[in-house]
Amino acid sequence: MKPIVIGVAGGTGSGKSTFTNRLKEELKDDISVLYHDNYYKRQDDKSFEERKLTNYDHPDALETDLLVQHILDLKAGKTIYSPTYDYSVHNRSDKTIEVQPRGILLVEGILVLQDPRLRELLDIKIYVEADADERILRRAIRDVKQRGRDLEGIYRQYITTVKPMHYLYVAPTKAMADIVINSGMNDVAFDMVRTKIRVLLGK
Repeated sequence: MKPIVIGVAGGTGSGKSTFTNRLKEELKDDISVLYHDNYYKRQDDKSFEERKLTNYDHPDALETDLLVQHILDLKAGKTIYSPTYDYSVHNRSDKTIEVQPRGILLVEGILVLQDPRLRELLDIKIYVEADADERILRRAIRDVKQRGRDLEGIYRQYITTVKPMHYLYVAPTKAMADIVINSGMNDVAFDMVRTKIRVLLGK
């Protein structure tokens, strides 16, 4: 059986990862996950300072061609090796993650619904939204704790690229979603999606 492909999009700090992790915990061995963030392009030709200035919220920053191919491979029953991204150096890591085909394939990222080639591969399209104030606060906490960033750098990146790219590329994709969820902790929405998945899996 070909995997059911679910796309989870939404702005930075909206709760995408929370929703994804809840599904992973619920479905366990029935689900595989690909993170669009892991497909940021290599920037070996740039210095660290130059890489810090890259607009990571623009579609051109991502190697979506490779992500599309990996989804097609998984749908064909093939194991793939996803790239990984090292936020501490603003560059792709040499490590890869083995991803096996399973009943559910979830693809998460802010721009998952932006690329038409990617959208066409999705059986269920989900957009997670949250208030802008909540999103920036969550992002700041995450970037300080998990990515070693300082508040000044977080603010500068948010104002110069994250916020404008959200309104230009991310927010418009809400209209392309099958389901819009208010935060990743919305229990009613989660139960509806979980029930739908169980039906599609025949469980």
